[in-house]
Amino acid sequence: MDVTVHLAQDPEADALLGRSPLAALVGMLLDQQIPMEWAFKGPRTIADRLGADDLDAHEIAARDPESFAALLSDKPAVHRYPGSMAKRIQQLCQYLVDHYDGDAEGVWRGVDDGRELLRRLEALPGFGKQKAQIFLALLGKQLGVTPPGWREAAGSYGEPRSHRSVADITGPESLAKVRAFKQEMKAAAKTAKATKTTKTTTATTAKTAKTAKKP
Repeated sequence: MDVTVHLAQDPEADALLGRSPLAALVGMLLDQQIPMEWAFKGPRTIADRLGADDLDAHEIAARDPESFAALLSDKPAVHRYPGSMAKRIQQLCQYLVDHYDGDAEGVWRGVDDGRELLRRLEALPGFGKQKAQIFLALLGKQLGVTPPGWREAAGSYGEPRSHRSVADITGPESLAKVRAFKQEMKAAAKTAKATKTTKTTTATTAKTAKTAKKP
């Protein structure tokens, strides 16, 4: 894998993401509850603190959990929750060691179709269906991994120029579009939750009133 990406908006961090399958997976794992570019800068920061040019699944899986958590916690921290994310990264690396001999690219190398690739991604520690679909879309749109049916398996994230996720970030402009979409989704979810709460409260009040009227 040797491609040019702009996920971290940082040349050195993006260079690592473009040539290292494990760095790309770790960046995707970190992409929650923090800005996207912060998440994808994480693999470069971890590699630097390990004194390495790349991430190694065997090495990370074998490290003392407390020392690895401390490495992620050093300021600036790699994540808002460096301790829990350190644990997840080690779990991911251990899974890759156990199932792919530490070769992250083995997750998608030679895969027959999009559904099988999605299944493999969902099996990774820390990857639910949504994260797996987003990473599948990233593989297809930017990393050159396009097995038959990959767009369908990625769901809406696989749609061309959808700007729904990190899979569509190719520079500052597209980053802004993806961020705007995420904000819209959060606002819609907040509104839906408020509406549901209001309906529940109204229904409860009506039921209480009806009960009170009974002789």
